Amino acid sequence: MRLFFCFCFFFMIIFCATAYDPLDPSGNVTIKWDIMSWTADGYVATVTMNNFQIYRHIQNPGWTLGWTWAKKEVIWSMVGAQTTEQGDCSKFKGNVPHCCKKTPTVVDLLPGVPYNQQFSNCCKGGVIGAWGQDPSAAVSQFQVSVGLAGTTNKTVKLPKNFTLLGPGPGYTCGPAKIVPSTAFLTTDKRRKTQALMTWNVTCTYSQFLARKHPSCCVSFSSFYNDTITPCPSCACGCENKRSCVKADSKILTMKGLNTPRKDNAPLLQCTHHMCPVRVHWHVKTNYKDYWRVKLAITNFNYRMNHTLWTLAVQHPNLNNVTQVFSFDYKSVSPYGSINDTGMFYGTKFYNDLLMEAGPSGNVQSEVLLQKDQKTFTFKQGWAFPRKVYFNGDECMLPPPDSYPFLPNSAHGSFASLSLTLLLLLLLFITIW
Repeated sequence: MRLFFCFCFFFMIIFCATAYDPLDPSGNVTIKWDIMSWTADGYVATVTMNNFQIYRHIQNPGWTLGWTWAKKEVIWSMVGAQTTEQGDCSKFKGNVPHCCKKTPTVVDLLPGVPYNQQFSNCCKGGVIGAWGQDPSAAVSQFQVSVGLAGTTNKTVKLPKNFTLLGPGPGYTCGPAKIVPSTAFLTTDKRRKTQALMTWNVTCTYSQFLARKHPSCCVSFSSFYNDTITPCPSCACGCENKRSCVKADSKILTMKGLNTPRKDNAPLLQCTHHMCPVRVHWHVKTNYKDYWRVKLAITNFNYRMNHTLWTLAVQHPNLNNVTQVFSFDYKSVSPYGSINDTGMFYGTKFYNDLLMEAGPSGNVQSEVLLQKDQKTFTFKQGWAFPRKVYFNGDECMLPPPDSYPFLPNSAHGSFASLSLTLLLLLLLFITIW
């Protein structure tokens, strides 16, 4: 029995460690319901989704929100979003509800819908930007009119069992909690109003729940060593190796090859790592007071482009970034005094779109960093990052003993020592 409890405790530690993001410890998606008015049989609410994650956004095909009604509520109408199914509304005569399902599933509307169907911060196809990249784009809203529900603060029953896909699995939502009513300012900012009732739902992301393999990997190179350290073999799993496509295959000339499938199944270029995305970190130049790094991100998925992509990197010298040449950059300090993490992302209308695999499926930039003479070194892999995240998912790094090393460094000493020991052993055998 003691062994069983120890095993369970060990599993819980591993699970929590995997689900916890040390570079964004307070990141979450908060879903807020504000009841704006009461109706004859229910209420009208504004639902706001705020993405408070620094470098993780919700990309195409967008978010999907679900919940379970506490009673027998129905949705009379929606503005700025829609349910994917209407359900059985056969008992209604005259006005038929928008949705009668006990467990409605809601999606955002696509851009370009008629104005009478739009709501503020809606109609982006479910795409929500990262908070650290652009707070104004990190929000999505819609309005819902609920019937057969409570008509006062005491009779309203909160929905339960919230689910969020963003766009795939990975998010876990807590229960709805009543919070102080949201306050609003009028357009002239001279009068303050407030919601009649407000509740929040908090959803957190776990890469452990999202997928069993990483979705990206990292490779290294440097000016002081001709060796290129590649991504680990099968870093992202090799399940898709049977259906991968070689870079010179004639299949790539077929029309519709880049069209995404409904199940979002990837079509990957055949590589030894089989990752949809590779990040390459190259230590390019060494100056007296500065050093320069080249970053390159390559997409190997022929069916996926990445809008609003982000790259988060942890390295001790990111506390002194002098210039980033063709990416936008923002320092990320999750623990205040420790400034070793930064977020790179594309410049709007220039390289904020990482295209599908192919000649245009890469973006790159260079970073100039000022040295701290007390800590700076090229020894023991210090010049390479500790953690790398692409679009909020941690990438697999090569093993530390494979990093490019300085000539005549410990690797060389170790090789010389090994050779010496081998010669001594041969000499001993010959004499014996």
